[in-house]
Amino acid sequence: MAVTLRNALREALQCGWRFRGNKFPSPLQAHTGFLLPAVAGQSSQSITNLPSRVPETSLSRPPWPELPIIDHLEEAKRHQAVVQKVSNILASRDYGRLFAVVHFASRQWKVTNEDLIIIENHIDVECGERIRLEKVLLVGGEEFTLIGRPLLSRDLVRVEATVIEKTESWPRVHLRFLRRHRYQRKRIIIQPQTVLRINTVEIAPNLS
Repeated sequence: MAVTLRNALREALQCGWRFRGNKFPSPLQAHTGFLLPAVAGQSSQSITNLPSRVPETSLSRPPWPELPIIDHLEEAKRHQAVVQKVSNILASRDYGRLFAVVHFASRQWKVTNEDLIIIENHIDVECGERIRLEKVLLVGGEEFTLIGRPLLSRDLVRVEATVIEKTESWPRVHLRFLRRHRYQRKRIIIQPQTVLRINTVEIAPNLS
């Protein structure tokens, strides 16, 4: 009985579409007309223009969280509080052992008091003389770190070192060999070296 009613309803819909001059509807349109008679009377153009929902994926939003809006007044107060705290630490000299990152001989070195560093070159200073490392990128203690952009001021940080020794590196053998070609080249590399001892890492008592 249910099958007969369904077939009769389908034939009635087909006759109605033929009478109105439309073609035979697709099964989806017929199903939509069976459920929603108001939509079945619309044209196919209006059905295709219905808004579609795009599913949400991992690329729908950026992976990082949204950054809060920065309040410039609050940021200035926080900066002033940090500067005042570091100034108080420097004035009381209660910062423990200092360390610094210096740029010397085309390299960066993290040094502190009584450190020994070996430079792969000879410098124009005699043994026993004291020099100053002027390119200081960073200095810090137990509770603070001052970072230059890119260098710290010469009046703020002072790093001094003494030339201990001028020597040469251990001989290294550089060998190139190609088998079945009678090719062999041997070269001994000896690199000049300078040994420095870091004497002091000092910082001014106040931030300028």
